[in-house]
Amino acid sequence: MPELVFFSGTMDCGKSTLALQIEHNRSTRGLQGMIFTRNDRAGEGRLSSRLGLVTDAVEAGEELDFHSHLVKHLTAGGRTDYVIVDEAQFLTPAQIDQLARIVDDLGMDVFAFGIATDFRTRLFPGSQRLMELADRIEVLQVEALCWCGARATHNARTVGGKMVVEGAQVVVGDVGEPTGEVGYEVLCRRHHRRRLTASAARAGALSPDVLPIDAPATPHETERAPYSAR
Repeated sequence: MPELVFFSGTMDCGKSTLALQIEHNRSTRGLQGMIFTRNDRAGEGRLSSRLGLVTDAVEAGEELDFHSHLVKHLTAGGRTDYVIVDEAQFLTPAQIDQLARIVDDLGMDVFAFGIATDFRTRLFPGSQRLMELADRIEVLQVEALCWCGARATHNARTVGGKMVVEGAQVVVGDVGEPTGEVGYEVLCRRHHRRRLTASAARAGALSPDVLPIDAPATPHETERAPYSAR
């Protein structure tokens, strides 16, 4: 039976890599898929992974009707066996309903990939609707890590390395942006609550003198040292 599957996880946990792997596995078996994305880091109409993999995709703007797009494609003689949607958190609830219609009416598997919550720990509307409608929700097993080494569970927006908790829900950026620009960082819940990023905790640069050790005395210095110092 065809399914609507939602693959969810924090930023930097390999969602786009998995989307590309599913596309590769199915295409090598002779199946043809249609790939959609929105606001990808590589630019419009691209699905990319931080590992350097990239492929062409249909840019899914707010005006796109997924179901109508597929119906027109099939009516014109095109073929589509499955659908992949990356950055699904940015979709509107109505567009998630359209993905469900593709599964139910057109008999295609739809694989949606996205993060569940924004930098304020609030559900994205698209992700919330996916949780309500998906046949399966898969939490990715590749765990992103907080700077402290604990499992990262929250996405933080940073400006100049400092965490911010106000602003528009959607601001395009990426993990590890240069200082001074809008970027994102994954944190454990404890450090997200404390707004303690790697930069704020100075976790990114350990001092070479963390454990200072005096140089050993030379034999000449040892002979001249008083007995009490030996």
